[in-house]
Amino acid sequence: MRAAGLRLAAALFVAVCAVFAALPAQAELTFPPLTGRVVDDAHVLDPATRAALDAKLAAQEEKATDQFVVATVPSLQDTSIEDYANRLFRDWRLGQEKKNNGVLLLVAPNERKVRIEVGYGLEGILTDAVSSAIIRNAIIPSFKSGDMAGGIVKGADAVLEILNLDPEEARDRARREAQSDWSEEDIENLILLAVMLLFWGYIFWRAFRGGGPRGPAARRGRGAAAGGPITTWDWNSGSSGWSSGSGGGWSGGGGSSGGGGASGSW
Repeated sequence: MRAAGLRLAAALFVAVCAVFAALPAQAELTFPPLTGRVVDDAHVLDPATRAALDAKLAAQEEKATDQFVVATVPSLQDTSIEDYANRLFRDWRLGQEKKNNGVLLLVAPNERKVRIEVGYGLEGILTDAVSSAIIRNAIIPSFKSGDMAGGIVKGADAVLEILNLDPEEARDRARREAQSDWSEEDIENLILLAVMLLFWGYIFWRAFRGGGPRGPAARRGRGAAAGGPITTWDWNSGSSGWSSGSGGGWSGGGGSSGGGGASGSW
């Protein structure tokens, strides 16, 4: 009986490994060089807007050391905006090394996606809920009306407003926003978690209730302790380290991000 249970557990493990082995490997991405605080690789900003925005972001870094970069890209290279933004953030190493106070506002106009990626050190004030509210209220309406530059500027101004609040006031606002808002990313994560729980519940139900092959060997295996592989869901996309290889006239300070922030589409 014990041998039959072990064989069943091994078969389940092999099946799950085969499924994951069939998934495509994480693609290598190419990133634009970090040439300044505004990297308009998709060419949606006019020179005057770009210069004015760059000046605001430079003033913020001078005043509070926060490294805030606005970037547009022509393509997400067949990955999600969450994955691309996190890996770009890490490649550019935004934020001070010990403070991790970087922020990235990323826009992919061709895929109609936008994301605010937040460094570890700012997650307490520029929370997922606050970032989602900025995208929903300040950025998306302008994008829907065809004003890409206006949406980017309004989004950057809203982020700067949060960064310049009194810390306690910023935390209070973050708490209020969290109580009143469920971001699209939160809902998607809950759906994925529910699907995974249902999947593994079904697998173990089949294992323990005899849903597998019938016959003497299967009946002998019933009642045996059947194990299975244990999985965890990583809520932080792209959590492994990424080396910084981008060149340019300005560089990040050595900061990192664990995937905090929010995304939106229009």
